[in-house]
Amino acid sequence: MEAINDIKKIRQEISKVVVGQHDVVDGLLRALLADGHVLVEGVPGIAKTLLVRTLAVVTGCSFKRVQFTVDLLPTDITGITAYHEKKGFYVVKGPIFANYIIADEVNRAPPKTQSALLEAMQEKQTTIGKQTFPMMSPFFVMANNNPIEQSGVYPLPEAQIDRFLFKIKMGYPDEEQSKEIIERNITLKKFEDYKLKAIINPKKILQLQEFTKSIKHTDKIKNYICKIVSATRDTKKYGLSLGKYIEWGASPRANIGLFIAAKADAVLKGNSFITPSHVKNIAHDVLRHRILLNYRGRAEGVNTDDVVKEILAKVPLP
Repeated sequence: MEAINDIKKIRQEISKVVVGQHDVVDGLLRALLADGHVLVEGVPGIAKTLLVRTLAVVTGCSFKRVQFTVDLLPTDITGITAYHEKKGFYVVKGPIFANYIIADEVNRAPPKTQSALLEAMQEKQTTIGKQTFPMMSPFFVMANNNPIEQSGVYPLPEAQIDRFLFKIKMGYPDEEQSKEIIERNITLKKFEDYKLKAIINPKKILQLQEFTKSIKHTDKIKNYICKIVSATRDTKKYGLSLGKYIEWGASPRANIGLFIAAKADAVLKGNSFITPSHVKNIAHDVLRHRILLNYRGRAEGVNTDDVVKEILAKVPLP
Protein backbone atom coordinates (compact mmCIF):
# COMPACT_ATOMS: atom_id res chain seq x y z
CA MET A 1 0.00 0.00 0.00
CA GLU A 2 1.50 3.32 -1.12
CA ALA A 3 0.21 5.14 1.98
CA ILE A 4 2.17 2.78 4.25
CA ASN A 5 5.41 3.46 2.37
CA ASP A 6 4.88 7.22 2.63
CA ILE A 7 4.15 7.02 6.35
CA LYS A 8 7.22 4.84 6.95
CA LYS A 9 9.45 7.38 5.16
CA ILE A 10 7.85 10.26 7.11
CA ARG A 11 8.63 8.50 10.40
CA GLN A 12 12.23 7.94 9.32
CA GLU A 13 12.72 11.61 8.41
CA ILE A 14 11.18 12.81 11.67
CA SER A 15 13.49 10.50 13.64
CA LYS A 16 16.48 12.43 12.23
CA VAL A 17 15.45 15.35 14.45
CA VAL A 18 13.10 14.10 17.16
CA VAL A 19 14.41 11.35 19.44
CA GLY A 20 11.81 8.84 20.63
CA GLN A 21 8.21 10.04 21.16
CA HIS A 22 6.96 7.38 18.71
CA ASP A 23 3.43 7.34 20.17
CA VAL A 24 3.18 11.11 19.86
CA VAL A 25 4.43 11.01 16.25
CA ASP A 26 1.82 8.36 15.43
CA GLY A 27 -0.84 10.47 17.14
CA LEU A 28 0.00 13.49 14.99
CA LEU A 29 0.02 11.36 11.84
CA ARG A 30 -3.40 9.93 12.73
CA ALA A 31 -4.75 13.44 13.27
CA LEU A 32 -3.33 14.58 9.94
CA LEU A 33 -4.90 11.61 8.12
CA ALA A 34 -8.22 12.24 9.89
CA ASP A 35 -8.09 15.99 9.12
CA GLY A 36 -8.32 16.82 12.83
CA HIS A 37 -6.55 19.06 15.34
CA VAL A 38 -4.45 18.10 18.34
CA LEU A 39 -4.05 19.41 21.87
CA VAL A 40 -0.71 18.34 23.33
CA GLU A 41 -0.03 18.40 27.06
CA GLY A 42 3.54 18.29 28.26
CA VAL A 43 6.14 20.18 30.25
CA PRO A 44 8.26 22.81 28.47
CA GLY A 45 11.37 21.62 26.64
CA ILE A 46 10.31 18.21 25.34
CA ALA A 47 10.33 19.16 21.63
CA LYS A 48 6.63 19.88 21.01
CA THR A 49 7.32 22.81 18.69
CA LEU A 50 10.27 21.05 17.07
CA LEU A 51 8.12 18.01 16.31
CA VAL A 52 5.45 19.98 14.44
CA ARG A 53 8.06 22.07 12.63
CA THR A 54 9.75 18.85 11.51
CA LEU A 55 6.43 17.32 10.44
CA ALA A 56 5.66 20.43 8.38
CA VAL A 57 8.95 20.23 6.48
CA VAL A 58 8.71 16.48 5.92
CA THR A 59 5.18 16.80 4.53
CA GLY A 60 6.06 19.79 2.34
CA CYS A 61 3.80 22.26 4.16
CA SER A 62 4.06 25.81 5.49
CA PHE A 63 4.34 26.34 9.24
CA LYS A 64 3.60 29.22 11.62
CA ARG A 65 3.97 29.45 15.38
CA VAL A 66 1.88 31.71 17.61
CA GLN A 67 3.13 32.35 21.14
CA PHE A 68 0.01 32.94 23.22
CA THR A 69 0.41 35.62 25.89
CA VAL A 70 -1.97 37.46 28.18
CA ASP A 71 -1.94 40.55 25.93
CA LEU A 72 -2.40 38.70 22.63
CA LEU A 73 -5.41 39.99 20.64
CA PRO A 74 -7.62 37.97 18.27
CA THR A 75 -6.45 40.17 15.38
CA ASP A 76 -2.85 39.19 16.18
CA ILE A 77 -3.85 35.70 15.06
CA THR A 78 -6.34 36.28 12.26
CA GLY A 79 -5.13 39.57 10.74
CA ILE A 80 -6.42 43.12 10.32
CA THR A 81 -7.93 45.50 7.79
CA ALA A 82 -5.46 48.34 7.23
CA TYR A 83 -5.59 51.58 5.26
CA HIS A 84 -3.02 53.23 3.01
CA GLU A 85 -3.46 56.56 1.29
CA LYS A 86 -2.58 55.14 -2.14
CA LYS A 87 -3.89 51.57 -1.77
CA GLY A 88 -7.03 52.30 0.24
CA PHE A 89 -8.30 49.56 2.58
CA TYR A 90 -6.50 46.23 2.36
CA VAL A 91 -6.21 43.05 4.42
CA VAL A 92 -3.07 42.02 6.28
CA LYS A 93 -3.41 38.31 6.97
CA GLY A 94 -2.23 36.94 10.30
CA PRO A 95 -0.12 33.86 11.09
CA ILE A 96 -3.15 31.57 11.04
CA PHE A 97 -2.84 31.45 7.25
CA ALA A 98 -0.50 28.47 7.00
CA ASN A 99 -0.86 24.70 6.66
CA TYR A 100 0.38 23.93 10.16
CA ILE A 101 -0.22 26.18 13.15
CA ILE A 102 1.29 25.63 16.57
CA ALA A 103 -0.53 27.53 19.31
CA ASP A 104 2.12 27.63 21.99
CA GLU A 105 0.87 27.74 25.61
CA VAL A 106 -2.66 28.46 24.41
CA ASN A 107 -3.93 28.61 28.01
CA ARG A 108 -1.95 31.81 28.66
CA ALA A 109 -4.29 33.93 26.51
CA PRO A 110 -7.74 35.05 27.69
CA PRO A 111 -10.83 33.22 26.33
CA LYS A 112 -11.60 35.93 23.75
CA THR A 113 -8.28 35.32 22.06
CA GLN A 114 -8.48 31.55 22.44
CA SER A 115 -11.82 31.64 20.65
CA ALA A 116 -10.19 33.25 17.61
CA LEU A 117 -9.05 29.75 16.70
CA LEU A 118 -12.57 28.30 16.81
CA GLU A 119 -13.91 29.45 13.44
CA ALA A 120 -10.70 28.48 11.67
CA MET A 121 -10.56 25.04 13.32
CA GLN A 122 -14.18 24.08 12.82
CA GLU A 123 -15.31 25.99 9.72
CA LYS A 124 -11.95 26.12 7.91
CA GLN A 125 -12.39 29.85 7.39
CA THR A 126 -11.48 33.10 9.12
CA THR A 127 -13.25 36.46 9.08
CA ILE A 128 -11.17 39.66 8.92
CA GLY A 129 -13.31 42.77 9.06
CA LYS A 130 -16.20 42.12 6.64
CA GLN A 131 -14.34 39.56 4.53
CA THR A 132 -14.18 35.81 5.05
CA PHE A 133 -11.16 33.86 3.84
CA PRO A 134 -10.75 30.09 3.47
CA MET A 135 -7.93 28.44 5.34
CA MET A 136 -5.09 26.73 3.52
CA SER A 137 -5.47 23.04 2.68
CA PRO A 138 -4.50 21.00 4.55
CA PHE A 139 -5.04 22.96 7.77
CA PHE A 140 -3.72 21.47 10.99
CA VAL A 141 -3.62 23.09 14.46
CA MET A 142 -1.49 21.70 17.25
CA ALA A 143 -2.01 23.58 20.49
CA ASN A 144 -0.19 22.94 23.72
CA ASN A 145 -0.89 24.10 27.22
CA ASN A 146 1.45 24.56 30.15
CA PRO A 147 0.40 22.00 32.81
CA ILE A 148 2.81 23.28 35.47
CA GLU A 149 2.02 26.94 36.15
CA GLN A 150 -1.30 27.93 37.67
CA SER A 151 -0.88 31.72 37.79
CA GLY A 152 -1.41 33.78 34.65
CA VAL A 153 -3.23 31.02 32.79
CA TYR A 154 -6.86 30.65 31.72
CA PRO A 155 -8.76 27.35 31.47
CA LEU A 156 -9.58 26.37 27.90
CA PRO A 157 -13.33 26.71 27.20
CA GLU A 158 -15.08 23.35 26.87
CA ALA A 159 -16.35 24.31 23.41
CA GLN A 160 -12.78 24.82 22.24
CA ILE A 161 -11.40 21.65 23.81
CA ASP A 162 -14.13 19.60 22.12
CA ARG A 163 -12.96 20.82 18.71
CA PHE A 164 -9.63 19.05 19.11
CA LEU A 165 -9.79 15.54 17.72
CA PHE A 166 -7.05 14.33 20.07
CA LYS A 167 -5.51 15.28 23.36
CA ILE A 168 -2.06 13.71 23.45
CA LYS A 169 0.20 13.52 26.49
CA MET A 170 3.89 13.99 25.74
CA GLY A 171 6.22 12.68 28.43
CA TYR A 172 9.89 12.74 29.29
CA PRO A 173 12.43 10.71 27.28
CA ASP A 174 14.14 7.78 28.98
CA GLU A 175 17.84 7.78 29.91
CA GLU A 176 19.04 6.24 26.63
CA GLN A 177 17.02 8.73 24.60
CA SER A 178 18.32 11.57 26.79
CA LYS A 179 21.92 10.62 25.95
CA GLU A 180 21.07 10.71 22.26
CA ILE A 181 19.39 14.10 22.66
CA ILE A 182 22.61 15.50 24.15
CA GLU A 183 24.42 14.75 20.87
CA ARG A 184 21.63 15.64 18.43
CA ASN A 185 19.83 18.57 20.06
CA ILE A 186 18.85 21.63 18.08
CA THR A 187 20.59 23.97 20.54
CA LEU A 188 23.98 22.84 19.22
CA LYS A 189 22.85 22.38 15.63
CA LYS A 190 20.90 24.42 13.13
CA PHE A 191 17.57 23.03 11.96
CA GLU A 192 18.89 23.06 8.39
CA ASP A 193 21.80 20.78 9.40
CA TYR A 194 19.43 17.81 9.61
CA LYS A 195 18.84 18.03 5.83
CA LEU A 196 15.21 16.93 6.00
CA LYS A 197 13.48 15.88 2.78
CA ALA A 198 9.86 16.53 1.86
CA ILE A 199 8.39 13.05 1.48
CA ILE A 200 4.94 14.21 0.38
CA ASN A 201 3.21 17.51 -0.43
CA PRO A 202 -0.11 19.21 0.46
CA LYS A 203 -1.86 17.64 -2.54
CA LYS A 204 -0.75 14.18 -1.42
CA ILE A 205 -1.98 14.84 2.13
CA LEU A 206 -5.44 15.68 0.80
CA GLN A 207 -5.40 12.44 -1.19
CA LEU A 208 -4.42 10.48 1.93
CA GLN A 209 -7.25 12.14 3.87
CA GLU A 210 -9.73 11.06 1.19
CA PHE A 211 -8.25 7.56 1.25
CA THR A 212 -8.69 7.46 5.04
CA LYS A 213 -12.39 8.26 4.66
CA SER A 214 -12.76 5.29 2.31
CA ILE A 215 -11.58 2.73 4.89
CA LYS A 216 -14.36 0.18 5.31
CA HIS A 217 -16.37 -0.48 8.46
CA THR A 218 -19.35 -2.53 9.64
CA ASP A 219 -22.47 -1.72 11.62
CA LYS A 220 -20.98 -3.74 14.50
CA ILE A 221 -18.10 -1.28 14.69
CA LYS A 222 -20.48 1.69 14.67
CA ASN A 223 -22.49 0.08 17.48
CA TYR A 224 -19.28 -0.54 19.44
CA ILE A 225 -18.25 3.12 19.09
CA CYS A 226 -21.71 4.33 20.17
CA LYS A 227 -21.65 2.05 23.22
CA ILE A 228 -18.25 3.38 24.30
CA VAL A 229 -19.47 6.99 24.12
CA SER A 230 -22.78 6.07 25.76
CA ALA A 231 -20.85 4.53 28.66
CA THR A 232 -19.40 7.96 29.47
CA ARG A 233 -22.96 9.22 30.08
CA ASP A 234 -24.93 6.18 31.27
CA THR A 235 -22.35 4.81 33.69
CA LYS A 236 -24.78 2.65 35.69
CA LYS A 237 -25.83 0.71 32.60
CA TYR A 238 -22.25 -0.46 32.10
CA GLY A 239 -21.42 -0.82 35.81
CA LEU A 240 -18.58 1.71 35.90
CA SER A 241 -17.08 1.99 39.38
CA LEU A 242 -15.51 5.32 38.38
CA GLY A 243 -18.82 6.60 37.02
CA LYS A 244 -19.52 8.50 40.24
CA TYR A 245 -16.67 10.86 39.35
CA ILE A 246 -18.06 11.89 35.93
CA GLU A 247 -19.84 15.24 35.75
CA TRP A 248 -20.45 15.26 31.98
CA GLY A 249 -19.93 12.54 29.41
CA ALA A 250 -18.55 12.87 25.91
CA SER A 251 -20.43 14.87 23.24
CA PRO A 252 -21.59 13.49 19.86
CA ARG A 253 -18.30 14.75 18.42
CA ALA A 254 -16.70 11.85 20.30
CA ASN A 255 -18.61 9.36 18.14
CA ILE A 256 -17.36 11.08 14.99
CA GLY A 257 -13.86 11.37 16.41
CA LEU A 258 -13.62 7.68 17.33
CA PHE A 259 -14.93 6.71 13.90
CA ILE A 260 -12.55 8.78 11.74
CA ALA A 261 -9.58 8.27 14.08
CA ALA A 262 -10.07 4.49 13.96
CA LYS A 263 -9.95 4.74 10.16
CA ALA A 264 -6.70 6.72 10.42
CA ASP A 265 -5.24 4.07 12.73
CA ALA A 266 -6.20 1.40 10.18
CA VAL A 267 -4.28 3.32 7.50
CA LEU A 268 -1.29 3.61 9.84
CA LYS A 269 -1.37 -0.16 10.41
CA GLY A 270 -1.86 -0.98 6.73
CA ASN A 271 -5.40 -2.35 7.11
CA SER A 272 -8.32 -1.76 4.76
CA PHE A 273 -11.10 -1.93 7.37
CA ILE A 274 -11.74 -0.96 11.02
CA THR A 275 -11.46 -3.53 13.79
CA PRO A 276 -12.17 -3.10 17.53
CA SER A 277 -8.41 -2.91 18.17
CA HIS A 278 -8.21 0.24 16.03
CA VAL A 279 -10.96 1.84 18.13
CA LYS A 280 -9.15 0.88 21.34
CA ASN A 281 -5.86 2.28 20.04
CA ILE A 282 -7.28 5.78 19.69
CA ALA A 283 -9.94 5.80 22.44
CA HIS A 284 -7.76 7.48 25.08
CA ASP A 285 -6.62 10.28 22.75
CA VAL A 286 -10.20 10.98 21.61
CA LEU A 287 -11.96 10.75 25.00
CA ARG A 288 -9.54 11.96 27.69
CA HIS A 289 -10.44 15.64 27.13
CA ARG A 290 -14.13 15.03 26.49
CA ILE A 291 -14.97 13.45 29.85
CA LEU A 292 -15.43 16.09 32.54
CA LEU A 293 -14.86 15.03 36.12
CA ASN A 294 -16.85 16.40 39.06
CA TYR A 295 -15.33 18.13 42.06
CA ARG A 296 -15.00 14.88 43.98
CA GLY A 297 -13.11 13.26 41.12
CA ARG A 298 -10.70 16.18 40.82
CA ALA A 299 -10.20 16.32 44.57
CA GLU A 300 -9.38 12.61 44.74
CA GLY A 301 -7.01 12.83 41.79
CA VAL A 302 -9.02 10.63 39.44
CA ASN A 303 -7.62 10.52 35.90
CA THR A 304 -9.87 10.44 32.84
CA ASP A 305 -7.50 7.87 31.33
CA ASP A 306 -8.50 5.51 34.15
CA VAL A 307 -12.17 6.11 33.26
CA VAL A 308 -11.52 5.34 29.58
CA LYS A 309 -9.58 2.21 30.54
CA GLU A 310 -12.52 0.94 32.59
CA ILE A 311 -14.98 1.75 29.80
CA LEU A 312 -12.94 -0.26 27.29
CA ALA A 313 -12.85 -3.16 29.75
CA LYS A 314 -16.60 -3.06 30.48
CA VAL A 315 -18.07 -2.43 27.03
CA PRO A 316 -18.40 -5.83 25.28
CA LEU A 317 -16.55 -6.35 22.01
CA PRO A 318 -18.69 -6.71 18.86
